Amino acid sequence: MLQQQTLRQPAAFAGIGLHSGNRVSMNFLPAAPNTGLRFRRVDLEGKPEIEALAENVADTNRSTTLSKGNAKIHTVEHVLATFAGSGIDNAIIELDANEPPIADGSSRAYCQMVEQAGIVPQSELREPYRIDEPIELEFGDTIISIFPHDSFKLTCTSADKAGRYTQFFSLEVTPDTWVRELAHARTFCFFEELEYLIKNGLIKGGSLENAVVIRDDAVLTNEPLRYPEEFVRHKMLDIVGDLALVGRPILGHVVAVKPSHFANCELAKRITAQIRKPLLAAQAFAPPPKPVSGTAAPSDAPVIQDGAVLDINQVMKILPHRYPFLMVDRVTKIEGNRITALKNVSVNEPFFVGHFPTHPIMPGVLQLEAIAQVAGILTLKQAENLGKLAYFMSAESVKWRKPVRPGDTLIIDVELTKSRGKIGKARGVCSVNGETVSEADVTFMLVDA
Repeated sequence: MLQQQTLRQPAAFAGIGLHSGNRVSMNFLPAAPNTGLRFRRVDLEGKPEIEALAENVADTNRSTTLSKGNAKIHTVEHVLATFAGSGIDNAIIELDANEPPIADGSSRAYCQMVEQAGIVPQSELREPYRIDEPIELEFGDTIISIFPHDSFKLTCTSADKAGRYTQFFSLEVTPDTWVRELAHARTFCFFEELEYLIKNGLIKGGSLENAVVIRDDAVLTNEPLRYPEEFVRHKMLDIVGDLALVGRPILGHVVAVKPSHFANCELAKRITAQIRKPLLAAQAFAPPPKPVSGTAAPSDAPVIQDGAVLDINQVMKILPHRYPFLMVDRVTKIEGNRITALKNVSVNEPFFVGHFPTHPIMPGVLQLEAIAQVAGILTLKQAENLGKLAYFMSAESVKWRKPVRPGDTLIIDVELTKSRGKIGKARGVCSVNGETVSEADVTFMLVDA
């Protein structure tokens, strides 16, 4: 088993972000053992950090975005691929904007930064995760799987929807093959995609200096293609970067057909779940702690993770609220710092008796309470908060826009905007049939149950 590695000294680079078009300076910094890879926003108050972990993925539209609290970093995959491909376990990536500089659209400039900084071994041992059973995912035309293997291997086929420029490549990824075979492959897009990307506020910093454009049978580029299969190799570069979000090296064979950032990140989440599975099983058979009166024991609570769907029985194992004050019937989506839940508003709700007998509407303060309860569920996604309760402290920017009546299904969307110590803040929006009925910013405090 090899030792963990970090950078010998800092390295710096500046440029523009591909999608934001913002000027940005970036520093690679050494980090202590077991730190992992972290992004630090030095332009924000408190210089918040975002761990490069699958649980912090907030968006995968054309690139991978990480988010934690009020901090976001877009287009992280090329930087992460550089560290994962080079065998660097611990590093801080400092940025003074919300996206790394795109450079030439590949990882070449980042590899030069690593070469300039140097790599040093550390005292702690590296612990790669060996895939113990296959994971197979399918999303439309995209198929991505990982199988047990003695090393990290990628086999990939890429093509557009019309089957143009179909390419295939397979590679055992090591620090040497990473630099030689994948790192220089540039990002690319098809000409007909440009209008969509521009209309959606993307590729503001894009040009032929940092991307290859395919128009019909012509390849538009400011230099010859760097590899015969440059397009599929760039897809593989993205896979290396997105799977770095597992947080440790992987021993497994990834087989991908028409991969995407969404599929890559979903695979990273499934691998993370496989890693945690023995721990969860051990917890399930451990003696439970003494339960607090009226609440379930922490070991009885369901796991709150991306992709989880929670029914009412599971919700009641997480929240201490009970009739008539439980305002959540089901959690339908958990993804990064966002959660969606619903409340079925029945005519049998006790508050309709007096609010109002001839014109029943759901009190706005109870919609506010629903937002706070859903935010409380989301905070418990973090392992260190297991077994705690979320106390509602304050609400700001509260607006009630439309009445909620019996028979309505209240959809509660909450985004965690800040989490520091015991205090958390969240933005919540309640809607019915796609129309916003209320919204608020809530603050809550975590306390021991």
